[in-house]
Amino acid sequence: MIIGVVSDTHLLSHRLTLPKTLVEGLADAELIIHAGDFCDWGVYELLEQLAPVEAVAGNNDPGTIVKRLGQKKIITAGGKQIGIVHGDGGFRGSTPDRAFHSFEPDEVDVIVFGHSHVPFAEERQGVLLFNPGSPTDKRMQPRYSYGKLFVEGEQIRYEHYFFDKERSNG
Repeated sequence: MIIGVVSDTHLLSHRLTLPKTLVEGLADAELIIHAGDFCDWGVYELLEQLAPVEAVAGNNDPGTIVKRLGQKKIITAGGKQIGIVHGDGGFRGSTPDRAFHSFEPDEVDVIVFGHSHVPFAEERQGVLLFNPGSPTDKRMQPRYSYGKLFVEGEQIRYEHYFFDKERSNG
């Protein structure tokens, strides 16, 4: 199973367009996970045109998105338990630490999170922590990014994809 992973899109209705590189890169995704900070429900709808979407709200999402999605969930995809959280609250420490501790004592194989806009992958106590970075708001990162999880039997692989800002056609 191929799972596209996105977070921190921070798009508003007046500029509600996904990067072409992201759309093309998610073409083979069977599922898309978004780890919060949509900022506009239209982002969910754009992603849903590509594949089914599982998501949580982030700290910059309006109350309507928080109410629809919640702030933490566990899904089963490809036979694996995947925890999804934005990573902004609840515990002290780094964003990966907060994401990890959000799922204690839950049994998960992967934790997908966002918030920091920093692409990240680390195995901790048998759990893969994965942050795709941001495809639209790279902040201090050199490039925009998103990720994919590949569930192949008992194995889970991950990959980050990096790209530069695209020029508009206008």
